[in-house]
Amino acid sequence: MAVAFTFPGQGSQAVGMGKDLADAFPEARRIFQEVDDALGENLSKLIWEGPEETLTLTANAQPALMAVSLAAIRALETRGFSLKDKIAYVAGHSLGEYSALAAAGFVSVADGARLLRIRGNAMQAAVPAGEGAMAAIIGLEQADVEATCVEAALGAGKGAVCQVANDNGGGQLVISGAKAAVELAAKLCTAKGAKRALMLQVSAPFHSALMTPAANVMREALAGVTTTAPIVPVVSNVSVQPSTDPDGIAGRLVEQVTGRVRWRETVEWFGANGVTTLYEIGAGKVLSGLARRINRDIATASVGSAAEVEAAVAAL
Repeated sequence: MAVAFTFPGQGSQAVGMGKDLADAFPEARRIFQEVDDALGENLSKLIWEGPEETLTLTANAQPALMAVSLAAIRALETRGFSLKDKIAYVAGHSLGEYSALAAAGFVSVADGARLLRIRGNAMQAAVPAGEGAMAAIIGLEQADVEATCVEAALGAGKGAVCQVANDNGGGQLVISGAKAAVELAAKLCTAKGAKRALMLQVSAPFHSALMTPAANVMREALAGVTTTAPIVPVVSNVSVQPSTDPDGIAGRLVEQVTGRVRWRETVEWFGANGVTTLYEIGAGKVLSGLARRINRDIATASVGSAAEVEAAVAAL
């Protein structure tokens, strides 16, 4: 009867997120202040007031989502909750892995915020605007999508990149790479019977080999921060294995920039290793929805508001 905490990734952001937590819990508000101080700017104002198009920028959305998740953790702790005593594992979707690691003490709040700002800027800068793309492919087997990516990369020519970036479960895969190759792959997937092949409104081809310059930036950035063993094992996006080894975790965070987010396998791993409840910590309910599609035997709940904090404390 184990419980795991999961932490959302980009796309879960919304103007006003976390304000309820900050108003209800002074300790949660201090998390937002720590992030503001670390970045040297009033990110909290942007989170709570917008504008949405500025919050959605990768370099802002990533530390903003981490701030909300950690504010929720801090609020739980003020009610006597202990992550170490109550939670078997933590995991996060893409940037959410940093939130999970900060919650578990691998890095400080300030270093987590700075790492995500560096990560966001590096991912944005890795590929010139308009040269990369991502698409969601729904209702086609993973092997068929992978084969189509290879076909499209060859068809686009000049060593084009096209690969599966996210395996989100529930029949949803996200592909990423050179724009021409991804567009071709989307058309080919439709022809092969995909229910939908939707080009995504993203600013860069995340989790593809085109992000190699960003991976190099993150290797250097991670080497420059103090890390400690997390107080609970963190299940990696790229390995789908739990770890408390700081060096190994840092290495997998570098791999994650260009590697696949294996979320379906992560939820399946939880189910196979005794996890009966997944709590989504922070903004939105995206991961809860994915988990229900992957394994209906695992209960889900969200902790993103003061009321949800109280409900979680009572349940846990």
